[in-house]
Amino acid sequence: MKSFSFHCYSHVSRVDFSSSLPSISNVIPADYQTASKCRPIKAQTEIRVCVNKTCRRQGSFETLEILTGISPPDVSVKSCGCLGRCGAGPNVVALPSGVLVGHCGTARAAELMAGLCGAGVSDVSKSLEALALRKRAEGELKTGNFSGAEKLLTEAIDLKQFGGVHIIYKGRCFARLSMGNYSGALEDAKEALALAPQYPEAHICLGDAFLAMDHTDAAERSYSAALEVDPSLRRSKSFKARIAKLQEKLAAGNTR
Repeated sequence: MKSFSFHCYSHVSRVDFSSSLPSISNVIPADYQTASKCRPIKAQTEIRVCVNKTCRRQGSFETLEILTGISPPDVSVKSCGCLGRCGAGPNVVALPSGVLVGHCGTARAAELMAGLCGAGVSDVSKSLEALALRKRAEGELKTGNFSGAEKLLTEAIDLKQFGGVHIIYKGRCFARLSMGNYSGALEDAKEALALAPQYPEAHICLGDAFLAMDHTDAAERSYSAALEVDPSLRRSKSFKARIAKLQEKLAAGNTR
C-alpha cells in the first residue's frame, strides 16, 4: 500500500506547545514534510481546527466536518481559536506532535488524517466516499426511508475505510431498530462499541436494542455505561425519554 508523503504541504511546521493555545512559539523551518516524521496516530491524539474569523471565511467549518467524519475513535477533533498565520487558513494542528498545517481544505484534511493514520492514498477516496454515503443516509433517516438508509450505510461499511466506521454502525443500528430488525441492530451496536468503547452513542444504541428486545436489565447497564462515559447525557431530553421508557418497562415487569 502506498503511503502519504507530506511534501505537498507547503505550510507544515513543528510547533512547541509547552505554552497554551493560541500562543505559538518556537516554529522551526517548514521542512517537516516527510512521511517518516509523521508517525501513525496513537491514543490521545487531538486535532484542532481554527474556526476564528479569517479561517472560518476560508472554509474551516467544512474542514472540521470532514476531519470529524473520518476520524478513528482514538483521535479527538475539536475546534479552537486562532493558531496564528492568519490568511494561510484553514489552519489545523495535530497534538501532541505539534504539526501545524495551513491551507487545510477538505481534500488536504482527508489526506492529513490518512497520513497520520498510516493509511494509503486509496484510503482517502474510500473515506470521503463513505462519509458522503453516511450523509445521504442521514437524509434518508430524516424522511423515514429506513431501508434506503440501511442500504447506503451498508455500502459505506463495505468500503472498509480507516475511520468513522463506528458512527456508520451507529446509524445503521438506528435504521434497523426503526425497521424492527432488533437482532441486526444489536449486532451493529456491538460493532460500534467494539470499535469505540468510549463512544457514548454506541452504549446508547446497545441499550436501545436491548430495550426493544425487552432485555431491561441489559438496557439499564448500557445506559449506565453511557452516563459513565458522558455524564452530561443526564441533561439530554432524548436520553431522559429513554430512561423514562426503561422505567415504564421495569415497572410493568414488577407488576406481573
